[in-house]
Amino acid sequence: MRRTVDWVDGAVVIIDQVALPGEYRVLELRTVDELVAAIQRLAVRGAPALGAAGALGVALAAFAGGSADAVRAQAERLAAARPTAVNLRWGVTRALGRLDEGAEAVLAEALVMLDEDEQLNRTASAHAAEVVLAETTRRPLRLLSHCNAGHLATVAWGTALGVVWHLQARGLVESVLVDETRPLLQGSRLTAWELAQAGVPYRVQPDSAAATAMARGLVDCVLVGADRIAANGDVANKIGTYPLAIAAAHHGVPFVVVAPESTVDTSIASGAAIEIEERRPEELTELGGVRLAPAGAAVFNPAFDVTPAALITAVVTENGVRAPQPTS
Repeated sequence: MRRTVDWVDGAVVIIDQVALPGEYRVLELRTVDELVAAIQRLAVRGAPALGAAGALGVALAAFAGGSADAVRAQAERLAAARPTAVNLRWGVTRALGRLDEGAEAVLAEALVMLDEDEQLNRTASAHAAEVVLAETTRRPLRLLSHCNAGHLATVAWGTALGVVWHLQARGLVESVLVDETRPLLQGSRLTAWELAQAGVPYRVQPDSAAATAMARGLVDCVLVGADRIAANGDVANKIGTYPLAIAAAHHGVPFVVVAPESTVDTSIASGAAIEIEERRPEELTELGGVRLAPAGAAVFNPAFDVTPAALITAVVTENGVRAPQPTS
């Protein structure tokens, strides 16, 4: 599979995740406006992929000409396109650090980040695979995944789903239960598609069935990614992660978070300080343009929730298991 995010002939090239699984479509984005729109409609998503896209977006702005202040203004638009995922601002900030050296230097930094991504994810997920094996006894494993933390959420390889790739290569995966991940179904649309491409046995389930699956002894370990990790180990991830962690804790199922170090935000002491993006009401009130809820229905549609560190077995990055920093 090609990179989820790349630079080709002066354009940011992405796999359009809105089109999957029905169509495998590649988009060429040549302006910051186009990239911001793609980020906001989730054509490119996933914390590591957003970091890479943000860095490449700064390169787009730098090559477009204009003053350094104009480039920084465009960069701020990119960084603010989705507020919860810290990697987006991290990628923008890192690329901006080379702006005084010119557009070519900005692009060079962004391309280094693309190259780093796969290796970091391979390393983090390899560490996490060993954590999973240490925390479980049954072989082969029955794993549970929420949202999408695979190749499509990164430049390449994946974070939480990268663990599955490592374990599958060793013959240690029986199957993966895939939460559909409402309301935009990133699990049933994207994670299931990736597992099918890789030949890994899977079943899609309603998010609300996860606790029942654990109660029936069908889950050996839960694997999720992260969009932001606070200093104390609290984790912001796709909405539905928090209740999943509560269910896992109740049933004694290990709950492992896998993410690159760039997802850790030591500037915030706990998850209480994480800004949670709220999405459009239409994501809940309509489906394919057909109204599901009564006209005028009020909607609460947070894109993410925060899982307290106490419910998490391990947060694993490329540096291994991350020890939480106590809050003051």
